[in-house]
Amino acid sequence: MTLNYSKKVIENFMNPKNMGEMKNPSGVGKIGNPVCLLPKEKIHMNSNAVSIHKLKKGEKVLTHNGNYEKIALVSSRNYTGEIINLKNKLGKISLTQEHLIYAIKVLGGDKFLRNKGKKQLIPAWYHAEQLNKGDIILYPILKEEQDLDFLEIDIAKPKHDFRSKKIPNKIPLNANLLRLFGYFLSEGNVQDKPCKTFISFALNINEIEIVEDIRKITRDLFNLEIKTKEIPERKTATVFLYSAKLARWFKSLFGNGAEHKKLPNFIMNLPPEKQKSLIYSLWKGDGYVNLNRIGPRAEFVTISYQLAQQVKILLLRQNIIPSIYLDKEGIIEGVNHKNAYRIHVGERDSLIKLCRILKMEYKPKSYGSIKSWFNNNFLYTTITEVKRENYSGKVYNLEVENSHSFVSESFCLHNCGDIMWVYIKVEKKGKKEIITDIKFKTFGCAAAIATSSMITQLAKGKSIKDAEKINTNKVANSLKGLPLIKMHCGSMAAKALILAIEDYKSKKHSKV
Repeated sequence: MTLNYSKKVIENFMNPKNMGEMKNPSGVGKIGNPVCLLPKEKIHMNSNAVSIHKLKKGEKVLTHNGNYEKIALVSSRNYTGEIINLKNKLGKISLTQEHLIYAIKVLGGDKFLRNKGKKQLIPAWYHAEQLNKGDIILYPILKEEQDLDFLEIDIAKPKHDFRSKKIPNKIPLNANLLRLFGYFLSEGNVQDKPCKTFISFALNINEIEIVEDIRKITRDLFNLEIKTKEIPERKTATVFLYSAKLARWFKSLFGNGAEHKKLPNFIMNLPPEKQKSLIYSLWKGDGYVNLNRIGPRAEFVTISYQLAQQVKILLLRQNIIPSIYLDKEGIIEGVNHKNAYRIHVGERDSLIKLCRILKMEYKPKSYGSIKSWFNNNFLYTTITEVKRENYSGKVYNLEVENSHSFVSESFCLHNCGDIMWVYIKVEKKGKKEIITDIKFKTFGCAAAIATSSMITQLAKGKSIKDAEKINTNKVANSLKGLPLIKMHCGSMAAKALILAIEDYKSKKHSKV
C-alpha cells in the first residue's frame, strides 16, 4: 500500500522548519522510543523465516502490502523494561510496548460482537500496548507472482557416474512435477555418497496410490523407472529413484533431512492455482483429514520450521485459514521426538476449499463460528493472548524501504521508531508567556518529520495557553491531511509540545 502524502507533508519533510537543537531552552519535551523485537523473532524473507538479529541490509523481507522490499537499516540497542507477548492462531511475538501493529480495535457494544459489525471498523497501526485479547490483526497475503513453464536441471553429471541413466536438462514445471516435489518434501530423502546417490520415499505399505503416482511421474518426466521394497512386518514401502543427477538437483532445491527441508522462492511465487498440485501431494504425504469426527479437521505435520511457515503462506494464498501448533520435543513411549509443527485447518469454509484441492467431498452439516476472514489482501484474525513481562537484553528493529513495514510469523509490523524532541524558548510579554522560539529534532519517518515541523510553526509566537490547545487534528489539518496509518505521528508531535510546556512550568515552579 503506497502512502499518499499531501504536498504540504512532502514540503515539510523535504524542507522542515525550525529543525535543530536549542541552547538553554526554557523547556524540552521528548516522546517515543525506538521500537524493537527480541533477537529470535522470525521475519519472513524470500523463502525463509529468519531471526531478526541475523538479517542484513539489502536483503528483502515481506511487507504489509504483500510484496518483498529491501532492508535499508538493521538497528539494535540494549533494553531493560517491559515487553509485550502477543499470540494469535499463526504464532506469537515479543516486542516493545510502542511497536506498531496493523490491527483493528474492537469497540464495545452488541454491534461489534459479530463479524458483520467488526468488518465495518477501519484498520490502523496501533501500539502493542493498546491491543487486547479479542482485537483483530491483519496478516498480508503474498502477492508476488511469477509463472514458469520449464525448469533447467543445472547439475553436472558426476565424473565417475557411469550408471545413471541420462535425463532431460529441461523439464516442464507442471502439475506432475509439483506433485513429485510435494511427495519428496513430505516423504523423501537424498542419499548423497560416492557411487551411492539416489532419492528414496518412505511410505506406508498401504499408500499404493502415491507409489503409482511417483512411478508415472518419473516415467513421464525423466524416462526413469522406480524400484520398490516392501517390509510387511513394519508396514512400510520404500520407493527408490536411482539418478545421481536428479538426487543432487532435488537436494539443491529443497535441502535434505526432514528438519531442513524448504521450498525455493520460485515455487512460493508461482500462481496460486498452480500451487494446488503441491499442496495436494504435501497433504497426501504428511497430512490427514478427518471429516467424521465432531468438529471435522485436517492437519499437516512437519519437523521443518521453514516448511511449516511456507505451507502457511501457500494456504493463505488459497484463502485457507491455518492454525499452527508446536508439539515440543521429548521422549514419547521411549522414542525421541523433535519439535513438530502441526498446521491445523478446521474453519468450515477453509476445510471446504482444502478438500477440493485434495479431491475429497466434504458437505458440512452445520455452520461453525467464524472468528477469522479474508479480503483480497489480508487475513483478519483475533489476538488470543496478551502477556507482559520484564526483559533485559538486546532488541532489534528494521528500516524497510517504501512500505516501512515487515512481517513476522504471526503479525504485521510497522518499522517506524519515532523519537521527537521539542525545545521551546518562553519569554514574558506583558501578562502573557509567549513561545518566542521553538525547535525540534526527530528520528523517524517522513510523517514524523513533517508533523514535528508543523507543530513548531503552529506554536511559534503563541502564548502558552494557546499552544496547549494545539492537538492532533490541528496538526493533520494544517498539513492538508495525514494517511490514517500516520495519524499517530501528529499525536506524538502534539504530545511532545505539551511535554515541553510541562517541563517549562516545572522549571519555573522550582525557581519560585
